[in-house]
Amino acid sequence: MTPAAVSLRPLRAADLDYLFALMREPEGRRMAAFVPADPDDRAAFDAHWSRLLDSPDVNRIVLVDGVPAGHAAVYGPPGEREVTYWIDRAHRGRGVARAALAALLDLVPERPLHARAAADNTASCRVLTACGFTATGTDRGWAHGRGAEVEEVVFTLR
Repeated sequence: MTPAAVSLRPLRAADLDYLFALMREPEGRRMAAFVPADPDDRAAFDAHWSRLLDSPDVNRIVLVDGVPAGHAAVYGPPGEREVTYWIDRAHRGRGVARAALAALLDLVPERPLHARAAADNTASCRVLTACGFTATGTDRGWAHGRGAEVEEVVFTLR
């Protein structure tokens, strides 16, 4: 049930207020797990995103019917590039993540690409698999979004 009007547009500095609010949402932080330690540190957030805006990474705002509904990106050095996405809670469970990731993969044809998801984030694992990624390993790490060590699945798209 993919929404008909999912699209991506380049990230702009004007999007930072939206992203700051999006990435502070408690349920989203729990799902993502591997997030910055202090969700309220706007100075650290702005410094991080300022570097991203100036980088060659592919950063996009996910739009549903022209309205921001999340973020999707490809980042990292060649051969080690990873995808990431974050969908606004109001749009989860509607096929937005899958459509946004598919659109992102169309923009970035290089392979391999990698991704990671908390092992218990079954929705994200399903989205990655549906877009052609395969599980290639596991890892464990401290997850600020959970305040605990969390197992994650490592995915690869060849």
